[in-house]
Amino acid sequence: MRSVMRGEQRPTRGFTLIELLVVIAIVGILAAVAIPQFAVYRARGYNARVSTDARSAATAEEAAYVDNNAYAAGDCSSLVGMTNSGGVVCTTALTVCSSGAPGFTVATSHPQATKSCSWNSCGQTCPDGSTGNLCCS
Repeated sequence: MRSVMRGEQRPTRGFTLIELLVVIAIVGILAAVAIPQFAVYRARGYNARVSTDARSAATAEEAAYVDNNAYAAGDCSSLVGMTNSGGVVCTTALTVCSSGAPGFTVATSHPQATKSCSWNSCGQTCPDGSTGNLCCS
């Protein structure tokens, strides 16, 4: 009671406006850095889905050839044992290799991926100059 009579004030507890503004500024800076990086990580995940589905479809095509002595054409979901990743568009087509043997191609893409992939059972030259069955660009 004496402190009230003398006009003394007790120290208040809480944050000042300046402290709150500093915290908000720090959170804003962290968000400005983290959000673009998150988008890059998501795109890398979709790119991995696209290339993985191309490899899986090629394996399913080879299994179909062993079972039926012929490759399948059309949507990859028609291949036995093939399950597309969410959102990945996958199609197969029949080809003939330069040796005259039957072959196939698989094309995969995703609307949010930064690349699409193709698998050619006969081998191919990729846009970057490398050769192999799988090309992603």
